[in-house]
Order: sequence, then structure tokens, then C-alpha cells
Amino acid sequence: MENFRLFLHVFAASIWVGGQIVMGALVPTARTLGEDAPAKLARAFNRVAWPAFGLLLVTGIWSMLTVEDLDQALFGVKFLLVIVSGGGAALHIVGKGTAAKAVGGALSSLGAVAAMYLGFLIH
Repeated sequence: MENFRLFLHVFAASIWVGGQIVMGALVPTARTLGEDAPAKLARAFNRVAWPAFGLLLVTGIWSMLTVEDLDQALFGVKFLLVIVSGGGAALHIVGKGTAAKAVGGALSSLGAVAAMYLGFLIH
């Protein structure tokens, strides 16, 4: 069951983290397709990304509850970074103006990559 939990966690992380990187790389090209193209792509991505984020939370808490030798301090920092990532993504979605969207996107992506790195240190 541990391998299945870890698979689900890495699968969801590949969508959440990798998807953000891919979406960021696609924005310049999307802008050439029309003014509203980046927003349309973002809404489509969100339909996949937020369920993946939810799966990350569930499998992360599952790990916390079942892994006996889990480094609780490291896990706590990782969980904080996950919250930063999700909060940044939410700010990016609801933020008004370029600055709010940029700060939200940066917090989300940096938090996600840092949380992923700590995940490898934990396991």
C-alpha cells in the first residue's frame, strides 16, 4: 500500500508542479493566439491541477499518519510550502492586475518546486 500511496503522490505532483512549468512556458505562445487564450488555457489546466492538488493533500496526510520514521520537522516545512503553493495559485486566479497574478504564480511555482525537493529528502 505504501508504494501505491507514493505513486499517487508523485503522479499528482507531476501534474501540479510539471503543469505549472509547462503552462508558464506556453504563455508567450498563447498570447499570440488571442488576448483571452492564456486565460482559457489556465481555466482548462485548473480542471486538472486542482484535483491533483487535492490528491497531494490527501496522500501527504496519509503519509504523515502511516509512515513511522517520517521526519516530522521536514514534513512540516514541506506542508507549509504546499500551502504557499496552493495559496499562490489561488492568488494567481483571483488576483486583480498583473502584479497580483505574477506574485501568485511565482509563489505557487516556487513553493511547489521546493515542496517537491523536500519530498525527495523525506523519502
